[in-house]
Amino acid sequence: MIDLLGTIVVKAGSAVPTLSAALALARPHDTVVVEAGRYAEPPIEVTRPVVILGRGRPVFVGRGDHTVIRVTADSVTIAGIAVERVLPSNVAEPSAIRLDSVAHCRVADVEVRDSFFGIYGSAVESCLIENNRVVGPGRSEQESGNAIHLWSSRDVTVRGNVVERYRDGIYLEFVTGSRLEGNRSRDNRRFGLHFMFSDDCLYQENQFSRNGAGVAVMYSKQVRMVANRFEHNRGQAAYGLLLKDITDSRLEKNVFDANTIALYFEAANRVEAVENHFSSNGWAIRMLANSEANVVTGNAFVGNGFDVSTNSRSNASRFDGNFWDRYRGYDLDRDGFGDAPFRPVRLFSLVVEQNEPSLILLRSAFVDLLDAAERVLPILTPETLVDRRPLLAMPGRSR
Repeated sequence: MIDLLGTIVVKAGSAVPTLSAALALARPHDTVVVEAGRYAEPPIEVTRPVVILGRGRPVFVGRGDHTVIRVTADSVTIAGIAVERVLPSNVAEPSAIRLDSVAHCRVADVEVRDSFFGIYGSAVESCLIENNRVVGPGRSEQESGNAIHLWSSRDVTVRGNVVERYRDGIYLEFVTGSRLEGNRSRDNRRFGLHFMFSDDCLYQENQFSRNGAGVAVMYSKQVRMVANRFEHNRGQAAYGLLLKDITDSRLEKNVFDANTIALYFEAANRVEAVENHFSSNGWAIRMLANSEANVVTGNAFVGNGFDVSTNSRSNASRFDGNFWDRYRGYDLDRDGFGDAPFRPVRLFSLVVEQNEPSLILLRSAFVDLLDAAERVLPILTPETLVDRRPLLAMPGRSR
């Protein structure tokens, strides 16, 4: 059925029983309304700018290892539908919804269930992916795709989505000038967020929890991560946030709670970590010696097994004005900063770097003795990793 306003209604058993039939009738900028029901169609191709709206959450069911809805036109909106059951493939990347070489498209309020890849964008520009729920089948890493996947794209906004039970919750490669805001990524097998070669991006107010290895930021520059939460990412090689080969970036007001390693620096240079909160992590910051000119200031370290560890006595980064719950200094001039410096690298952390099984001794009296000796006569811990102005009160609280 087509009305005078250019709206086409899809309903099983009607004159327009499928979305494909509606798209064959549609003119540019028409609206297609799909009524509630289950639709099992061959792969659907959207080749002209239209608005596709679901009424009552219609479900599009995949037919094997093929993409269900593929968009190749600019200015397409898809909203209010569900897509399910796209099988894995070893030779392709079948998805619930795929955007190919398009601009100004919007995917919103979509539910994806049990699909190899969820929402996939390839060479897209100025698109919006918002308020979707993408739940994977929870298969092995080899049999899972990514919930939201972007490749070779720019100026994309991904916000308000819930993604879970995939290989990577959100994956970006060769993506520039994009924003991730207010997403929740959890229970993914590998990373909650994984991006490489993606510059000038902002990641703000996202939550990454219970993922295999949290978030990985690699081979990128000018990245800003603000007010995110990295929580309960635990495992033998689990990170809250891994920074590898990135430069000129900033981490601000993030919370790292109950991760195996909260923040890991590997060949990360000129990164500012400002006003972040590290609590109940195995390692709060693990900074390798190949990371240089980083600044860690105004952060709070509370209840971590190791606040800072490194693999070398030489280090070219700076710690200044942080709060350390293990600091036992004094403030005679009452300026809010300790008068004695604080050495956050425990001697035992250097032992663990060389011999990881020794971690079993962490709570022993022997380790307490090592730490006490190093505080009195600091000869092995890195001289450069010293906070010379430790805060006496946790940031955000009155002194």
